[in-house]
Amino acid sequence: MIRFPALLALCLLAACSSRQPAPDNSAQAQAADAMLPVVIRTAKGGHRFDVEVAATPQAQEKGLMFRKELAPDGGMLFPMDPPRTASFWMKDTLIPLDMLFIHTDGTIAFLKSNAQPYSRIPVSAGVPVAAVLELAGGRAAALGIAEGDVVNWGGCAVPGGKVTTDRNFCPAAPR
Repeated sequence: MIRFPALLALCLLAACSSRQPAPDNSAQAQAADAMLPVVIRTAKGGHRFDVEVAATPQAQEKGLMFRKELAPDGGMLFPMDPPRTASFWMKDTLIPLDMLFIHTDGTIAFLKSNAQPYSRIPVSAGVPVAAVLELAGGRAAALGIAEGDVVNWGGCAVPGGKVTTDRNFCPAAPR
């Protein structure tokens, strides 16, 4: 009878003192890999952003919710493959955002400036888009970004640069 409690205590001691596996940093690695260069060409020239990519339905659902800040040259890209009419809201989003709805030809179809935090009012271009780009609220106006400006990302945004990604958006120049 004494042997069973002793064996149980020995097993518990062994379980508590076993080596813990190394922490899984794959989420951090994926976040770093998800950064993507985006260039917006305006009448005044081009401006580069390095943005996160919301590639999965789960990431697109969460978006920039609960973020307390966003770098001036940061943001989040929501690719739409295949292109579709996208509708966004600001539920649980703490900071104002500029939302750029991008046509399949790379032009900005619709720009919602300074979308109100926590708003449940849907924002949409009303037409199918290739992507939606979210930037810090007011950033588009500060840089002179407007509807009709052209957006590229990935290797197309930095030709000749060392960008390794399968997320390239190189629309033909608008006519």
